[in-house]
Amino acid sequence: MLPAIRKYLINLLLGTLIFSFVAGKSVAETGANAWLRYGRLSPDELVEYESLPDVAVALGESEVIASAKGEFVRGLQGMLGKKVKFISGTLSQPTILIGTAAQIRKIAPQLKAINELRGDGFWLASRRIHGFPCIIIAGGSDRGVLFGVFAFLATIAQRRAVRSLNVNDLEQPSTPVRWANEWDNLDGSIERGYAGRSIFFDNGSVAQDLTRASEYARLLASVGINGCVINNVNADSRILAADFIPQLARVAQAFRPWGVQLGVSVNISMPKATGALDTFDPLDPRVGEWWRKKFDDIYRLIPDFGGVVVKADSEGRPGPATYGRTPADAANVIARALRPHGGIVFYRAFVYDHHLDWTNLKNDRAKAAYDVFHSLDGKFDENVIVQIKNGPIDFQVREPASPLFGGLEDTNVGIELQITQEYTGQQRHTCFLVPMWKQVLDFDLRVGGRSTPVKEIVAGTSFHRPNGGYIGVANVGLDENWVGNHLAMANLYGFGRLAWNPNLTSKTIVEEWTRLTFGNDPLVVDTVSQIQLASWQAYESYTGPLGLQSLTNILGSHYGPAPESQERNGWGQWIRADDHGVGIDRTVATGTGFVAQYSPEVQRLYESLAATPDDLVLFFHHVPYAFRLHSGKSVIQAIYDLHYDGARQAAQFVSQWSTLRGHIDEVRYRAVLEQLTYQSGHAIVWRDAINDWFHRMSGIPDAAGRVGNHPHRVEAESMDLEGYVPVDVTPWEDASGGRAIECSAPAESCTAKFRFAGEPGRYRIDVQYFDQNNGVSKYRVFVGGRLVDEWLANASLPATEPNGDSSIRREIPGIRLHPGDELRIEGFPDRQERAPLDYVELRPD
Repeated sequence: MLPAIRKYLINLLLGTLIFSFVAGKSVAETGANAWLRYGRLSPDELVEYESLPDVAVALGESEVIASAKGEFVRGLQGMLGKKVKFISGTLSQPTILIGTAAQIRKIAPQLKAINELRGDGFWLASRRIHGFPCIIIAGGSDRGVLFGVFAFLATIAQRRAVRSLNVNDLEQPSTPVRWANEWDNLDGSIERGYAGRSIFFDNGSVAQDLTRASEYARLLASVGINGCVINNVNADSRILAADFIPQLARVAQAFRPWGVQLGVSVNISMPKATGALDTFDPLDPRVGEWWRKKFDDIYRLIPDFGGVVVKADSEGRPGPATYGRTPADAANVIARALRPHGGIVFYRAFVYDHHLDWTNLKNDRAKAAYDVFHSLDGKFDENVIVQIKNGPIDFQVREPASPLFGGLEDTNVGIELQITQEYTGQQRHTCFLVPMWKQVLDFDLRVGGRSTPVKEIVAGTSFHRPNGGYIGVANVGLDENWVGNHLAMANLYGFGRLAWNPNLTSKTIVEEWTRLTFGNDPLVVDTVSQIQLASWQAYESYTGPLGLQSLTNILGSHYGPAPESQERNGWGQWIRADDHGVGIDRTVATGTGFVAQYSPEVQRLYESLAATPDDLVLFFHHVPYAFRLHSGKSVIQAIYDLHYDGARQAAQFVSQWSTLRGHIDEVRYRAVLEQLTYQSGHAIVWRDAINDWFHRMSGIPDAAGRVGNHPHRVEAESMDLEGYVPVDVTPWEDASGGRAIECSAPAESCTAKFRFAGEPGRYRIDVQYFDQNNGVSKYRVFVGGRLVDEWLANASLPATEPNGDSSIRREIPGIRLHPGDELRIEGFPDRQERAPLDYVELRPD
């Protein structure tokens, strides 16, 4: 072999090995470990931790302390390759001391800081004890110890120094209650679940294998979440059946080592629905006795059972209104049965009439929670938490803070945040929600003319209440990475961190998560943080900006664009769009009066059109399309521009992520690239659908000439068709020009073709097609008789017909075209999916 060739091959091999090490160093990375990866540090990084003691003392013998010990060993072994030995006895050498404040105080009474530790709080410190340098991980309880161990390991995982752990401020959670709510059904399906089937239930029973349930409890504990409700708020009465309680006990056992309490959702009608009684009237003594006996049965098998969530008188669910009773009556009868055991009732304030009269301009769904609950302030028992969604409607992409937080001064309240992205992209779109949650938590409701931010109301400090809480609707599934999107896991992490400390910044949280999830490469941390921090406002821009809320299909999947579905029905998510203007007048002077539910200072902000911020103007006011915003733009032009800006930002996410190849393991790199590429295409579907709809509604053209003008686009229905036939798409705005093509039955294949008439060059061919969930069509693309791409339409999208839910884009880059070249698309239908096509777009690559 010639020396030059040998040298070339050696260099090529070395380059391949180096790339494989960098890009594929964790080839088994699936996301299953989430932010608890404990990746090995480099030799240079290990120097910082060489002085860590080789022995540890763990005080206590509980299951939770055992988990803390196991996690400690696992983490240090993974990150440092260090085997720490746990010993017993007195301190006689440098030691890592792990235990509760009460236990550590006996060994080291000089550590005065731990005297203030309580509950789930913890303290990390580096101190000398008996003359030896020691690392101290102290908790206010066994669970606090576990939380402290996770925090210590996260310190190392983020490459922060531990030699200077001289923190005198204790880590105490903002509220005692920090729970996840899962909406799993007993058959194993999950309502608003986007990551596979349930980790708790299967075929009407608790799953036989609860390994994933235990792993999930570990994830929750690592961010300080201390409770988990495992079933749908639309509760199946069988959840409390005598033969089901032992099954629940198995889930509790899976949770217990991680300090996570089990909770369940209950139906207020269960005393009657189970056939035990002929009523569920909360003031009937027999009903109270039924609940008492039921919880006695539960606590005999699950002594640390946490409590229940109640959804009642909402969306067709039965409730106390059946008997003319109040939510306080219903909550208290359950609370009194739970009180002897220390259990809690979370009573959801999500109570509204979903058969509202659309024609009555005074009707307003946003007013419902306050109207029902405000008059009941002070009438709920102390172990009741009224669970309030962050906004007055329903997890929309932007809402004002619910006024009910300020309307319950003598009642425990919890804030319900939706981690699962029901109205914000369903985890198919990256949408980091922490900045949205922060805006609500930081909002000052000015109750009584003083500072009362929502986060302080929830914590109980504003009104001196004993209980408060954070409840996150999470809906993880059996998908390996828990939520079906690697980047969406930041929302679960962020919820836990905000529930612990709502004063953390969004930037701090996302940088922590990125370091723990992808490592400490500065390029990765900076790039992923930029994408995440921009993602919520990008999603808002290409979906429903200016307070329009999520202009999705509220009558169906809650996913793709369908602005008309908001109107002329009883659900109350109206935008009141007509040919003159858009938005709901919620003012006191001329509208629904919703603004009156706020304090006088906040009323002045939202009552005045001039004072209302642009991002909520259409939530509070109905204005002409020509109305000028604070930005100087008209409302209609802002709608057009924001949708183009948001779609452009989504495309930028793909470019930003592409810079990380070789800096992240290849498996996760490709998975996220595919997800962001899909998102950038679906953002265009949203952009065009909403802009076309408002263009037709208003009759006002886009000043930039973009809306309805697509010079690079070839509509499928205008091509030469063989076997394909044009079809109307419903709603019309979900397809370019309102139409698409499908293979006519019984054709087994069909063809659409056209000739290129542009300038010669290299182009990207974008094929916009529809991927339904009732078939797997096949597509092939030819240029000049040469096959350039083929694929199966096998994405998991929530649609059985061509519409905005199923619209998806295939990008074929780097294709050289000459005038006259024939572009041909072959479609092969499968079952009810007839290989539908919308258009082809040709852009210089």
